[in-house]
Amino acid sequence: MSIQIIGPEIEPRLDWAKLTEALEAGHRMPRAAIGDTLLHQGKNTILSRSAWIAGMGALVKTATIYPGNPGNGLPSINGSVCLFRDETGVLEALVDFGLVTKWKTAGDSLLSAKRLARPDSRVILLVGAGAVARSMVEAYGSAFPGAQFIVWNRSAEGASRFAAEVPYVTISHDLPGAVAAADIICTATMSKEPLIKGEWLSPGTHLDLIGAYTPEMREVDDTALKKARIFVDSRDTTLHDIGELKSPLSRGVIAPQDVLADFYDLETGAYARRSASEITIAKNGGGAHLDLMTARYILATARGT
Repeated sequence: MSIQIIGPEIEPRLDWAKLTEALEAGHRMPRAAIGDTLLHQGKNTILSRSAWIAGMGALVKTATIYPGNPGNGLPSINGSVCLFRDETGVLEALVDFGLVTKWKTAGDSLLSAKRLARPDSRVILLVGAGAVARSMVEAYGSAFPGAQFIVWNRSAEGASRFAAEVPYVTISHDLPGAVAAADIICTATMSKEPLIKGEWLSPGTHLDLIGAYTPEMREVDDTALKKARIFVDSRDTTLHDIGELKSPLSRGVIAPQDVLADFYDLETGAYARRSASEITIAKNGGGAHLDLMTARYILATARGT
């Protein structure tokens, strides 16, 4: 049986609403088995993430992170996505690494925002001006038409470049003021110190936290966590390995029961906003099971099924 190869040319056929439907459907299936392997050699890293869902199949996604590559004209992150049949373990498809990563990451936060942000949200603040923020303009725009996008970035040059290249985005140099005015805040940075302070947050705000993915990284402070109702895409991938929650949990700032729901609780109605005034936080950990669900959606789209 031939192996299907899916490249970025499929992207115009993909749809954000259909992806979030696929993610919800994936979480109605048996709970995923997941595992990560991390290897280091000097400054270089290889990260392999695997997931297996009974009835859906298995996926192995491997990323190589070489920080020195840009100096040689090469991307710093490269990778591959292998999708395997559930019944036989036979390799079924190779799906473009960047495509899966983009749609999984943005789709994850979009699903949270559709459940947790106020439906009338109109001001969306992007903290960080990288590739993820670009994806989030597309994703949020599909669910919150007519929203105003504001970008804040440590580098004013990066913010200016982002605003020049992405339509309908304005720049803010006042982070506290932009946070206070926002209905939705999306953080996608490499920060090791909290950027968003809880004292700046207005009632009714929803925060999508994407950037922190190591035990040393944080994007919001303890006050923000204590003021908000906290949700995660997966307890298995966020509570013990990512600094955003690992650090405050270890210090007793919050307790495990303060994490109210993950995507496996969608069907129960627990993953939801209760009032227009509460502050909600969703931590996007982006586990491999979400890559698997996303890759399956992309493959089904390519096949027209």
